[in-house]
Amino acid sequence: MKRETVIVLDFGGQYNQLIARRVRECNVYCEIYSYKTEFEKIKALQPKGIIFTGGPNSCYEAGAPSYTKEIFELGVPVLGICYGSQLMMHLLGGRVEKAPVREYGKIEVTVDQKSKLFGGVSEKTICWMSHNDYISQLAPGFMASAHTADCPYAAMECEEKRLYATQFHPEVLHTKEGQKMLSNFVYGICGCKGDWKMDSFVEQSIQAIREKVGKGKVLCALSGGVDSSVAAVMLSKAVGSQLTCVFVDHGLLRKNEGDEVEAVFGPEGEYDLNFIRVNAQERFYEKLKGVEEPEQKRKIIGEEFIRVFEEEAKKIGAVDYLVQGTIYPDVVESGLGGESTVIKSHHNVGGLPEYVDFKEIIEPLRDLFKDEVRKAGLELGIPEYLVFRQPFPGPGLGIRIIGEVTAEKVAMVQDADAIWREEIAKAGWDQKVNQYFAALTNMRSVGVMGDERTYDYAIALRAVTTTDFMTAESADIPWEIIGRTTSRIVNEVKNVNRVLYDCTGKPPATVEFE
Repeated sequence: MKRETVIVLDFGGQYNQLIARRVRECNVYCEIYSYKTEFEKIKALQPKGIIFTGGPNSCYEAGAPSYTKEIFELGVPVLGICYGSQLMMHLLGGRVEKAPVREYGKIEVTVDQKSKLFGGVSEKTICWMSHNDYISQLAPGFMASAHTADCPYAAMECEEKRLYATQFHPEVLHTKEGQKMLSNFVYGICGCKGDWKMDSFVEQSIQAIREKVGKGKVLCALSGGVDSSVAAVMLSKAVGSQLTCVFVDHGLLRKNEGDEVEAVFGPEGEYDLNFIRVNAQERFYEKLKGVEEPEQKRKIIGEEFIRVFEEEAKKIGAVDYLVQGTIYPDVVESGLGGESTVIKSHHNVGGLPEYVDFKEIIEPLRDLFKDEVRKAGLELGIPEYLVFRQPFPGPGLGIRIIGEVTAEKVAMVQDADAIWREEIAKAGWDQKVNQYFAALTNMRSVGVMGDERTYDYAIALRAVTTTDFMTAESADIPWEIIGRTTSRIVNEVKNVNRVLYDCTGKPPATVEFE
C-alpha cells in the first residue's frame, strides 16, 4: 500500500517505538529503521520526513552510531531528538561536549514561538531531558529556538534546509506539549496530509489479501487473543470459506480459556471461521521438559505451533498460506526492526523455525501497534468485549512460569491468576488497569501453615497501566485488594505459601516476566 511515510532512524534509543506511535497518532504512517540501513534504501522509500532517535552513546567518540551527511541533502525534513540532535550538529560542523551540568527529568524550556516546530506551544513549557552531553556550538546555518537555565541550545533549526533538532524528548508524555511539536513537524514542516486512517487500512488490507490469496486455501493461527482474533475476522471478510482457523490448546492457557475461545469462535459461536481445536497439551509439556531458559522456551513453543499447523494443513489438503496475528512491537522486540537488541523472541516472529511448510505467511497486522489493532477490530465490527480483552502472550503461561514448565505448575498459576482476575474485577479495577495477571516464580521459601512447616512456591502478582504497552507503570492497587487476593491464593492454591506484588515499571522490566 502506497502511503505517505515518516521514517524513524534508530540510533539505539529506548523510545524508538514511542516516537513512531506518536507520529501515527497524528494519522501519519511511520516506520523504524536502524542507522545501519543503507542510504539508498532510505532514499528509495521516499519519506516525507525523517526523525533521528536518542541513544546511549556520545556522538564524538570513535565507533559511535552515525550516518552519512547525504541524508541532510535529500531535501527531506529531518528532526533530531537528543542524541539525534547532537549527531546532526556533530556531522554538520557544530560542537558537542560533555555537559558541565547533567539535565535529567522535567525541565522548564523557553521556546521561540516563531519557530514552525513550536507554533501554538507555550513560551515556557515543561519538557523531558535526559543527557550527559550538550551542544556547545551550533553548526553553520543553524539558530537556537529554545533554551533552559543550563542548556543554551535546547532546540535549534536551519529553516532553509528544514533541519530541526531538540535536546529534549517530545515523544514522552512528560513533555507537556510534545505531541503538538511532533504534529507541527509532520504537518507544518513535512507537509503530510494524514492519510493513515484505520478505516482505509482495513479496507485496503482486505482487498490486498483477496488479491494475494486468489483461490488458495488459508490456515489462520487463532489463539483467541486480540491480535489473532482481529487477523482471523479480517481474513474471513477477505476470503470467506477458503479460511480455516486452527486453535491450538497448548496447555498454557488461562483457566477455562480453551473452552471460552471455542464458545466464541467455534461452530456455536458468532463467527463462521471453519474452527478446529487441537488439544496438544501433553505434546507441548513433553517438548518443554527440563527447559528453563526463557528464549529457548519461546522458540520451542513457536516451532511446535508451526508443526501442529503443518499437520492440520495436511489434513485439510493443499493449504497455501499461514496467517498470524503478528504486530509491530513483536517485530521490533524480536530484533527485526530498528536498532534495538533482541528483548524477547515472539513465537510468531523471532521464534519461527527456519523451515516452514507453507507457500507464504500472511501477517495483516504486522504494521500495527496494539491500540491500532483494537481500532481495526472495531472497524471490522468485532464486539468491544473481545477487542478490549486482556492481552495474553502467544507462549501463554510458559513465560509466566519461571524455570521449567510442568502440568502441576500450570495448574498452580492458572488458579492463582483466576483468583487475582476475579478480585480485580470484583473491586472494579478491571477498568482502571490495562493488564493484570499472576506469575509463578521459581523461588521456594519456608512458611508455616496449620502449625506445620512448609517449603513452597511464591506467586507474583502484576498489574500495569499503559497507553501503548511500550512503556508501563505498576498500578497502585489498593492494599485491601492485594491482601484479599493473597489470603485466597495461599488458602486455595496448592503448593503456594507466599505472594509478592511486582512494583516495577517498563522499563526497566517488561510487562511479562520472561
